[in-house]
Amino acid sequence: MPQITLERPGRVELALLPPLALYVHIPWCVRKCPYCDFNSHERGGELPEREYVAKLLTDLEELLPSVWGRRLLSVFIGGGTPSLFSPDAIDSLLSGIRARLPLEPIAEITLEANPGTVEAARFRGFRAAGVNRISLGVQSFDDAMLAALGRIHSAAEARRGVEAALASFDNVNLDLMYGLPQQSIDMVRSDLREALACGVPHISAYQLTIEPNTVFYSNRPRLPEHDDCADMQLAVEEALAAAGYEHYETSAFARPGHRCRHNLNYWEFGDYLGIGAGAHGKVSFPDRVTRHERIKQPRDYLSASTTIAKEGTVAPAIVVEALR
Repeated sequence: MPQITLERPGRVELALLPPLALYVHIPWCVRKCPYCDFNSHERGGELPEREYVAKLLTDLEELLPSVWGRRLLSVFIGGGTPSLFSPDAIDSLLSGIRARLPLEPIAEITLEANPGTVEAARFRGFRAAGVNRISLGVQSFDDAMLAALGRIHSAAEARRGVEAALASFDNVNLDLMYGLPQQSIDMVRSDLREALACGVPHISAYQLTIEPNTVFYSNRPRLPEHDDCADMQLAVEEALAAAGYEHYETSAFARPGHRCRHNLNYWEFGDYLGIGAGAHGKVSFPDRVTRHERIKQPRDYLSASTTIAKEGTVAPAIVVEALR
């Protein structure tokens, strides 16, 4: 494997590189959902906000030599449930990012949130911190479906969460799932009607899949048949197209001008730095592409060195792979 160097590209070489984004992983949640295979960990007591933000910024500093002269087109704060962090913590994080890397003037800054973990004042605080896009994990507006998914919020809390988000943000995404245990196509259509009535400019609608290392994998629920799920997908696509949403990515639908820049950057093979427990990243150079990965356990991430590995060696917090 070739050695990775961190030279400063010239102006012409920079112009030829793809756009650059930043992904920030905050791994804690209130309760792990039985279908979730993400690197998320149930909160046990008070969150180490200050320590984790400091570690994130140190993590970012380690990567700065690999992106000299480049600007961020987007920042995506995912999890876990990042909205468990206080607005002050998110403000410190974003201030630290801006102090270390320039952002495009219209950079998209997304925060994932779940109903039941946010209220209007908290959304206002996130907005004041610089977040300009909220992605809300509603999943369904049906209490029975939410219970089947192990979600901690109710349908009423989902509606209040959407209302609170829209009071502070023009750019809001709703996550919806279909193909849920005992779900019918009429129930899917009902969820779609509620989502569309909210007036959000972006909806992510995706089928429940059973992944290894999840509760559902070892205790599989009864799901709709394959043909029924295909009909549900068609119903989703038809309803959203009729409402003026563009189907621009596998599970993403947006009104004109509201495509998620961060998601598009992934799909178009753009570059992205990944910081936080378990985060992945990809950075291009004029002659190669590098990939990095953080260790997954939050406690180990917080205590580990973040030295960049070379020649394919594995450091405690980051692995870098060079590709031709």
